[in-house]
Amino acid sequence: MPSLSKGRHTHGRRGRLAALLLAVSAAVAGTLAPAEAGQQDDRRAWTGTWATAASEHYEVSGMSEVTVRMPVHTSVGGSSVRIRLTNAYATDPVTIGHATVGLRDGGSAVARPYDLRFGGQRAVTIPAGGQAVSDPVGLAVPALADLVVSLHLPGQVTHITDHWWAQQTVYWTDYGAGDHAADTSGDAYTWTTTSWPFLSGVDVTAPRTGSVVALGDSITDGSFSTADTNQRWPDLLSARLNACLPGAGVLNAGITSNRITAGTPTNPSALDRLERDVLSQPGAKTLILFEGINDLGGASAEQIIAGMTEIADRAHQRGMRVVGATITPYKDFTWGGWSEETEGRRQQVNTFVRDSGGVFDDYADFDRAVRDAADPRRLGAAYDSGDHLHPNDAGMKAFADSIDLTALGLGRPCS
Repeated sequence: MPSLSKGRHTHGRRGRLAALLLAVSAAVAGTLAPAEAGQQDDRRAWTGTWATAASEHYEVSGMSEVTVRMPVHTSVGGSSVRIRLTNAYATDPVTIGHATVGLRDGGSAVARPYDLRFGGQRAVTIPAGGQAVSDPVGLAVPALADLVVSLHLPGQVTHITDHWWAQQTVYWTDYGAGDHAADTSGDAYTWTTTSWPFLSGVDVTAPRTGSVVALGDSITDGSFSTADTNQRWPDLLSARLNACLPGAGVLNAGITSNRITAGTPTNPSALDRLERDVLSQPGAKTLILFEGINDLGGASAEQIIAGMTEIADRAHQRGMRVVGATITPYKDFTWGGWSEETEGRRQQVNTFVRDSGGVFDDYADFDRAVRDAADPRRLGAAYDSGDHLHPNDAGMKAFADSIDLTALGLGRPCS
């Protein structure tokens, strides 16, 4: 299907061409020694509270002694925290000289940054294609709160792996500004982007309630929802789930333009990235699969269904519950790609999702939630961001509200 155009907001000297897409506080600040930081109640376990999927790699020049500060919105709360970093698509290693995490104090300010260690060391070098997980730090993390992760990059940075189109302002210091990871003020952060570099996840120790992973494309990614307001449908689902104690994690594994049946080197198919983005997530118990719209123009309904079936089978083998979501309508999509033939494929796939014969444990009828009652091939006007494919904030809420919480298998009696 045709792609949408989206530009990255950057400092003028570092701007680059837009790509085409379809889209509570702790008592004491400072570093904890590894043994001290790692102590946790054995009735609790690591659960993802936030995640994103690496979806892009790009080269930079002249970048060194720079600090990046990234706000992320938690789902479930916990008593300690750790971060996960990725250098998945880079051709060179990257060194993190200093990393901190703390509760946001508005904009790029942090109420109290806590130092993070990696294997007891302040710095960590992540090889090309590698990843790193920090040691735990004792920080009481509330549910549905903004955390800020800051990374100081001391050496020459040549390649950045990130998640583009984050719908979130991310803050950078100027090149050569040095280490500002421990700053409470955001004054040193002079320019912004809208992508999350290197950060792939934030985990907390929480009661053993687990997490839900949303595997999807640009709609799950939150494209065209209001930036900096956490109106993506997984965020809104999280608000519902965490109104029911003890809460649950909700992790967003959406990538713009993602497909089930095909992929690219930095935007692998849902099948190829399933292990990385879903099955390996800490505490993952339930998968919501909302993909297929990008496949309709180049794959048969049978191929899409086969891909969905393989994803569900692999998740079931790992003990996860799987909820399928129907593909939403997109007739009159601004950039084209809809036809009676692709509509027929969509209907065929949706029939399967609604009655999968046990492939899915349950389903979420996103199609029914947002379609035009007068013409079900179209996105309802009240839910349309304007391009007739991507839902607005009301559409995102309609998705989240349409999910039966009991279908997620997390024992949530409230709605």
